[in-house]
Amino acid sequence: MIHTNIAITFGAVYFISSVFATWIDPSLLDACPGYNIANPASQGSTFTADLVLAGTACNVFGSDLKSLSLAVVYETENRIHVKIMDANGSRYEVPESVLPRPNATFGGSISSAAIQFNYTTSPFSFTIYRTSTSEVLFTTASHPLIFEPQYLRVKTVLPPNANIYGLGEHSDSFRLPTFNTTRTLWSRDAYEIPTGTNLYGNHPIYFEHRTTGTHGVFLLNSNGMDIKINDTESTDGSVTLEYNVLGGVLDFYFLAGSENDPLEVSKQYAEVVGTPAKVPYWSFGLHQCRFGYTSYVDVAEVITNYSEAGIPLETMWTDIDYMDGRRIFTVDPSYFPLDRMREIVDYLHIHDQKYVLMTDPAVAYAPGEGYGTYNRGSALDVWLKMPNGSAELALVWPGVTNYPDWFHPSIQDFWTTEFGLFYNTSDGIDIDGAWIDMNEPSNFCVLPCTDPFQQAQEMALPPPRTAPPPDPDTPIFGKSSSITSSSLGKREDLLNPPYAIQDAAGNLSALTAWTNATHANGLVEYDTHNLYGTMMSVATRAAMLARRPGLRTLVITRSTFAGAGAHVGKWLGDNFSSWQEYRLSIAGMLGMAGVYQIPMVGSDICGYAENTTSTLCARWAMLGGFYPFMRNHNADTSISQEFYRWPVTAQAAKNVLDIRYRLMDYFYTTFHQASLNGSPVLQALWYKYPNDTSTYPIDLQFLFGPSILVSPVTDENSTSVTIYLPRDTFYEFLTLKPVFGTGANVTLTNVDFTEIPVYIIGGSILPLRVNGTMTTTELRQNDFEIVVAPSAGGNASGQLYVDDGVSLEQTNGTTALTFDYQDGALSVNGNFGYNLGVNVASVKILGVNQSPKNVSVVDQSGQSIGHGTFSYDAGSKVVEVALGVAFDKAFEVHMQEA
Repeated sequence: MIHTNIAITFGAVYFISSVFATWIDPSLLDACPGYNIANPASQGSTFTADLVLAGTACNVFGSDLKSLSLAVVYETENRIHVKIMDANGSRYEVPESVLPRPNATFGGSISSAAIQFNYTTSPFSFTIYRTSTSEVLFTTASHPLIFEPQYLRVKTVLPPNANIYGLGEHSDSFRLPTFNTTRTLWSRDAYEIPTGTNLYGNHPIYFEHRTTGTHGVFLLNSNGMDIKINDTESTDGSVTLEYNVLGGVLDFYFLAGSENDPLEVSKQYAEVVGTPAKVPYWSFGLHQCRFGYTSYVDVAEVITNYSEAGIPLETMWTDIDYMDGRRIFTVDPSYFPLDRMREIVDYLHIHDQKYVLMTDPAVAYAPGEGYGTYNRGSALDVWLKMPNGSAELALVWPGVTNYPDWFHPSIQDFWTTEFGLFYNTSDGIDIDGAWIDMNEPSNFCVLPCTDPFQQAQEMALPPPRTAPPPDPDTPIFGKSSSITSSSLGKREDLLNPPYAIQDAAGNLSALTAWTNATHANGLVEYDTHNLYGTMMSVATRAAMLARRPGLRTLVITRSTFAGAGAHVGKWLGDNFSSWQEYRLSIAGMLGMAGVYQIPMVGSDICGYAENTTSTLCARWAMLGGFYPFMRNHNADTSISQEFYRWPVTAQAAKNVLDIRYRLMDYFYTTFHQASLNGSPVLQALWYKYPNDTSTYPIDLQFLFGPSILVSPVTDENSTSVTIYLPRDTFYEFLTLKPVFGTGANVTLTNVDFTEIPVYIIGGSILPLRVNGTMTTTELRQNDFEIVVAPSAGGNASGQLYVDDGVSLEQTNGTTALTFDYQDGALSVNGNFGYNLGVNVASVKILGVNQSPKNVSVVDQSGQSIGHGTFSYDAGSKVVEVALGVAFDKAFEVHMQEA
């Protein structure tokens, strides 16, 4: 056993926990007998066989199962599904209600598939290889399969210096270390998001990138697991990757990816777990929150201060401060009275702004206290249960609590009802989006947790208010307040399985729900723990959609499992105000948006815990402008860090929000494309430059969509940064000047704290708004300018998607355009089904070495349109063509060289 002490912090509550992780000599596991194949059978695209224990059982962590069943299905040309199960009885599998399985659509000969399944009979092993090259992508040769009641082991060998990405959630580098690395998947409340540990969510998917192609491996299993990566077990530097799983079945999806386009593996993974949910246009604006706004007056003042500072604030958020005794679906009548909260929401909506509140899962245990949410939940009996049938008692912010059982048949009705009652338009708080937290689920009760009521008293939960309540008639917004308006066996096995994963919290039940807690359908937390946050996410999104039928919503969660992105977005949790976590946020985003199909992601800008500085916050504001989800948020024990607090951060925020708002339709189009086919919204550089080995470890630069390269300054208080520019043509976003990458590092100097290096990638065409605005509603009334950034070969392309920005179904039509530039001619074509109501102000063509002889603008019939004038800037090499025509029809711009 390995024993390590780790300090775990919840606000002002401190615990010391222990990690007990099992280590065993790999050679002992490799000496196990494995299985032999019997009764193999092939029919079309399906192969089945029995697996029979090949010798004397190892019984390393329990009794080896003697008989297994194997099913292999070529589901598509690019996907093979391999499933190994108990032949003599059912075992837990991730329910299809949580993650629906993809359809098998392959109808051709298996020899035409992009990847192949091959096996050895005795002892059984299998290999996945590329059909075109016979390159092995995954093989279990020399490493026998182990299948026991509470321990499953599969091990493969990868090339030396393997480029492995995924296996999150984690705060490690985007490219995973291959030396003695363990990625543990078991949801926990991970304050400070420490590196090298399990965090809030679980995604047992990895992409492996090679110069010969990119492929993916997804293990659909929600049990706790250690995935061990090591390059020390062979003499040639080969890397082993070993799954050590606490239960369930082995349910693998092998994704062929592509030999030349890494984006393909992302799309193929989306076919399995679902494409990302569409989010409203307004959600790309700036969000502001804090744990520690003491009253409604604080909230209103922040809204006012952003406006007075001239910093665009799209959405105001409020943490659990607003609750009465930290109970969900309540307001504190003294600090956040309902009528004043409704006044804030009305003010925001009148000014085209939005409002979001926190909702935790745990419901205060309050029999006989008139707490409606508890009473209604108890009447429906929707609480997670202990083995004796009593509701589990946990300890969270309100004190002793019950956990909702997301498998209960009445749980959606309960949750939708509570959202409908508390967040209703007529007499509740009319929120625009939802924020869900603590859904690992988190539990403050320290094991053995025999008396949560006593621990609640010792921890002072719920925490008492420390500030006096405001006058209920305090004017806000400069006016008066008056307004009108399946079982695994013995209990001890569920609590202490024979194989101990490297859970940083210690025991599996530490600081979360008991692993022997039981759901209404008979499933236990031992199996379903990692699904809790995603199931809450699904229920919350459904409740929000029921509040506003037909309208998209924004739901941001903390805990996720594979497939969560089809329903919600995600923030990266309780980070610290440090330069290290500023840097690590990029790798965290790349994991969520680039691998796990959760693109609406961001980190708490300026840091959540401890005190930020003006320079760190300014740099973080600039980087945060390129988070898909842009939110400033921090803790109650930290100094205030709204962007207007320091002149340098205020200017940084203004600058980057102007860039972000001009790019917003490009962002929106990128998200739309992701919702169609899973194209990653954020990309590591190797996604774009797969043959450039220098890009493989880079995770301090990234691409937003296919056309924008972001290269922030990352060193503390520095005004210089060394970045890598692949061999390609780039254009500075602000000056539009060309920059020619040579596949080498470039050092940029004198980068002010209010600046961030951003480049347009050659070969792109961007539809930009002419300038930023204070709200996204106002932004949609601004004209477009089209920026053409040719490649070294003189070509470029792009696209634009526009709809009403809020509806699930587009009854007013959509506009979907393509831009193409070659031989000095720009063509704009497509479907103008949605009325943009604005003009194309201009077209800018970059990288033009001399002023053209003339420029003409014509419509589809060849008739001249627009002003027909142009200007040329020799310093930036930009031709600007003035148009001023309605953006409602196709047109072309022809440039004739001098």
